[in-house]
Amino acid sequence: MKLAFRNACFSLSSRRLNPNPNLPLRPFSVRTASKFSVSPSLRRLGTATLCSASMAGGEGHTQPPPPSYPPLEKQFEGFRVQLDESGGLRERIRAVVMEVESTARIMHASLLLVHQVRPTPEVLERPKAQIGVLKELYNRLAEVLRECPGQYYRYHGDWRGETQTVVSHLALMHWLETGNLLLHTEVQEKLGLNNLEFGLDIEDYLIGLCFMSNELPRFVVNQVTVGDYDCPRKVLKFLTELHAAFRMLNLRNDFLRKKFDGMKYDLRRVEEVYYDVKIRGLTANDDSTGETTKQEQQQGHV
Repeated sequence: MKLAFRNACFSLSSRRLNPNPNLPLRPFSVRTASKFSVSPSLRRLGTATLCSASMAGGEGHTQPPPPSYPPLEKQFEGFRVQLDESGGLRERIRAVVMEVESTARIMHASLLLVHQVRPTPEVLERPKAQIGVLKELYNRLAEVLRECPGQYYRYHGDWRGETQTVVSHLALMHWLETGNLLLHTEVQEKLGLNNLEFGLDIEDYLIGLCFMSNELPRFVVNQVTVGDYDCPRKVLKFLTELHAAFRMLNLRNDFLRKKFDGMKYDLRRVEEVYYDVKIRGLTANDDSTGETTKQEQQQGHV
């Protein structure tokens, strides 16, 4: 009885769900229903899509675009412009430095005549005329550097070698005239250099003095040859004081230290000439001179 009632109910429901009796009705189960269920992730995706669509349709709710970064080509284009400007500036600096170098060669060629039998004022006449030319050239160099303020030491290597040579010539000329050392401020004044914008580097000044000391041993030998037997004493006194002054500096192992080490060999050569002249009795042998000579010898071996 129960089985017949169950079959009648099933047949009635199947007719309602399947109006076409020719097509069979597939049995509906829990496993089949799970296939048509929507996952939570899909529900969230659909909700986000609807929200974004509704916001896009509204006015005044557009999001700003992401920030755009400069491309690689734009960055290197800026580098190219900077390098071109720096290269053009170096060419202008080098053009002035070449004139400084040419003027320094003229001064050196004239100063070499001091080793011959010629009066010192006559020898120094032509080099002294070049000081005004050097002053004008350094003023031109300063004008070029005003275009790049704060970049003095970036381009300093383009003219430091020539400046050291100029300092050595000026120091030698000053010593030949006065017998004293040319000071740092005096060199700046001769060349028209300004401490604030375009000054004379201290190391360039010191290296120039070392270059100047290299010329003194030869000068001493040539002066003794022509009969000036008091010249070794004067040069020995000057080099001893200069060497002692350099010893006050804490020099690193660089080019300046190497040039200073060469100064002691210049001092030794002058000492040998002075000793020979002294032993031969060609110099004055009074008490004051002997006392000064003894002190100079002791300082020379420090």
